[in-house]
Amino acid sequence: MAIIHPTSLVHADAQLANDVVIGAYSIVGAKVIIGAGSIVESHCVIDGVTEIGKNNVFHSFSSIGCAPQDKKYAGEATQLKIGDNNTFFQNVTVSTGTAQDNGITKIGNHNWVMAYAHIAHDCIVGDHVILANNATLAGHVAIGDHVILGGLTAVHQFCVVGNHAMAGGGSIIVQDLPPFVMCEGNRATARSINIEGLKRRGFSAEQVTAVKKAYKLLYREGLSFDDAVSQIRLMAESESVLQCFVDFFDRSKRGIVR
Repeated sequence: MAIIHPTSLVHADAQLANDVVIGAYSIVGAKVIIGAGSIVESHCVIDGVTEIGKNNVFHSFSSIGCAPQDKKYAGEATQLKIGDNNTFFQNVTVSTGTAQDNGITKIGNHNWVMAYAHIAHDCIVGDHVILANNATLAGHVAIGDHVILGGLTAVHQFCVVGNHAMAGGGSIIVQDLPPFVMCEGNRATARSINIEGLKRRGFSAEQVTAVKKAYKLLYREGLSFDDAVSQIRLMAESESVLQCFVDFFDRSKRGIVR
């Protein structure tokens, strides 16, 4: 059976794997599912229609599956789905979705969400993402894989952040951030590509060179956005590493961080 501290309140209808640990004074709602190997430390609230995978850790005072901070929300049974091997530090808040979108917030696998970070309603977060302290995602934000957002970074609603992108601390992102691009500032501006991150993740020299060429087309050649996109799409036909640029362009609606 799950290990449940006697001071916690776990609804009888909650579904907990046999080795789940629930700490002191935590609350788990009726429609919560928590997978094997997960740990909920003291003073956490996990509520809503929330499905949590395996080996997740929730540190004290996190609020997971809370109601959307959206005035249009009227109590609909919207969802939160969390994958495996994620860590949520102290005072993290994650909302369920809203009926105005797809009704679900999704978080992938192997993510590291640091203290006081906020993931709002209808966000989609990929895998191996790091949100540093106080990073904030507004509603309907999409975050790709291997993204790093520095402390106090804020992302405007409906923005898309591409795979392997990185934002320096305190960045205010109000437009879409292409894959591999590093940005910083208020408002955030593009600075370079995330070369060190790519090397650490095993990208070859040839792949890094292709990414550099794509970056130059977007930011250094004086091309219109449409012309740069067209050239990068052509390059992606022979350089598979650039496919994530193509996927990003297909999703981007707000213009890109310049």
